[in-house]
Amino acid sequence: MARIRLGMVGGGKDAFIGAVHRIAARLDGEFELVAGALSSTPEKARDSGAALGLDPDRCYGSFEEMAGAEAARPDGIEAVAIVTPNHVHGPAAAAFLRRGIHVICDKPLTATMAQAADLEAAIRASEALFILTHNYTGYPMIRQARAMIAAGDLGAIRIVQVEYAQDWLTEAAEQTGTNKQAEWRTDPDRSGAGGSIGDIGTHAHNLACFVTGLTVESLSADLQSFVPGRRVDDNAHVLLRFREGARGMLWCSQVAPGNENGLRLRVYGEKGGLEWGQEDPNYLWFTPFGEPKRLLTRRGAGASDAANAVSRTPGGHPEGYLEGFANLYAGAARAIRAAQAGQRAPDLDLLPGLAEGLAGMRFIDACVRSSRDDAAWVTM
Repeated sequence: MARIRLGMVGGGKDAFIGAVHRIAARLDGEFELVAGALSSTPEKARDSGAALGLDPDRCYGSFEEMAGAEAARPDGIEAVAIVTPNHVHGPAAAAFLRRGIHVICDKPLTATMAQAADLEAAIRASEALFILTHNYTGYPMIRQARAMIAAGDLGAIRIVQVEYAQDWLTEAAEQTGTNKQAEWRTDPDRSGAGGSIGDIGTHAHNLACFVTGLTVESLSADLQSFVPGRRVDDNAHVLLRFREGARGMLWCSQVAPGNENGLRLRVYGEKGGLEWGQEDPNYLWFTPFGEPKRLLTRRGAGASDAANAVSRTPGGHPEGYLEGFANLYAGAARAIRAAQAGQRAPDLDLLPGLAEGLAGMRFIDACVRSSRDDAAWVTM
C-alpha cells in the first residue's frame, strides 16, 4: 500500500517537536514526508528542507504558498502535520482544510478562543479530518486504564488527581536569547494566555478526561508567575468538579526543580484505584479495595486488548514517548485511508480532535478567568 504523502508546517532546524513528529510518522511506514513550509523565514525553510532531503521545489516559504501549490499538484500532499507555535495553528490548519487536506496538529488547538472559533468553523466546513496530537493518550497502559474504568473495574469514579511537573523554566530562560522554546512559550502573543496551563496543563486535563470518560464542569484555579518579568503562568493549582459528580485536583508546574516530565495520574472509585506515571509508563498499579496492590505491565499478564493493540515490542522492552506519538499517527493513517474509501475508521473515537481541542481551550480560558477573580469557581 502506498504511503500517505505528508507535508509539514514548522519543525525546521533546531525545532524539537518537528523531529518527534517526523519520527512518529515514519515508525510504522505509513507516511512519507514530501513537502514542507518548515520555518517562518523562507531561507531557513529552504535550508531545513534541504537537510531533510526534500525536493527544493516543494520547500515553501509560507504555509499559504504550500497549501495552494500542493492542492494543485496531482501528487500533492494528502495530509499535513502542523508543529508551529500555537498562534499559527488556526490559520495554517484552515488553509489546508479548505483544500480538503487532512490535518494532524500539535496541541493546544490555538492560542486564543477567537482563533479556536474560527478553526472550529473551518473544520466543520471541511470533509478533511482534523487530529490533535495529545500523544499521552497513545500509551498502552493509558489505554489499559481507560478500558478498565469503562468496564467498571473501579466502580463509580470519586476522585481524580493529575499532575505534570517540570523544572526547565525555573530560571528566566526566555531572557537568554538562546532558548527558542522558552522565548515563544512565555510570549502570550504566540503561546496564548496560558503558560504552563497551556503547555502541560492541557495534557494533564486531557489525560484525566480521556482515561476516566468524565467531563470537567467547573474549576477554581490559582495561577502564578514566579519568575520575575514572566508574562504567563509557570505554576498552577486547580480544583476540578466533574459533571458526573467526581472531584479532582490538577497541578502543573515548570518551576519545580528535580522534575523533568513528571506527568502522573491517580483515579479512585468506589471499588478500587489506579496509578500511572509517564516517566515509568509501562506499569499501571491497580488496587481493588481491601486487596493487595497489583502491578499490571505492558504486554504482561492481565494486559487488555486495548493496551496490546498499541504495543509493538514484547513485554519488558520499554515503550514510551515516541511510540505514543506513533500510535496517534498510525491511528491517523487508518482514519485517512478509511476516509479516502468513503468509510469511517472503527477506532476514530480514540483519536483526539476538535472536541478535545475545544475542551482544552475552555480549560485554559476558565483557569485564567478564575485566577484573575481570586480563584473563584467558574464554569467551563
